Amino acid sequence: MSDTHPTVTRVDRRDRYEILVDGETAGFTQYVDTENEQRIFFHTEIDERFAGRGLAGILVSQALTDTRATGLRIVPVCPYVAKFLRTHHEFDDVVDAVTPEALTAVRAAQTA
Repeated sequence: MSDTHPTVTRVDRRDRYEILVDGETAGFTQYVDTENEQRIFFHTEIDERFAGRGLAGILVSQALTDTRATGLRIVPVCPYVAKFLRTHHEFDDVVDAVTPEALTAVRAAQTA
């Protein structure tokens, strides 16, 4: 299995971005969009078979880049996304703090 060309796509019907390696889903990052033009990232997961290849970083970087291009702001509820943002300051201008309202939106999305 070669992961030289992983691809990231937004899957709107599932509210997530997926990273594919050789056509197989290797992981995803989930989000919920709010009425205040925020995209709240709340969970990122890479399949164990693909761990240790830097795929989570590629996935999150491309998801955040797409979010910015879409005109939405980023809310990092997901611990991995929050950690990524601490060392990737190029997104600082589009990051909002996690609020109780953001957490409520995530809970609502998870039970829907």
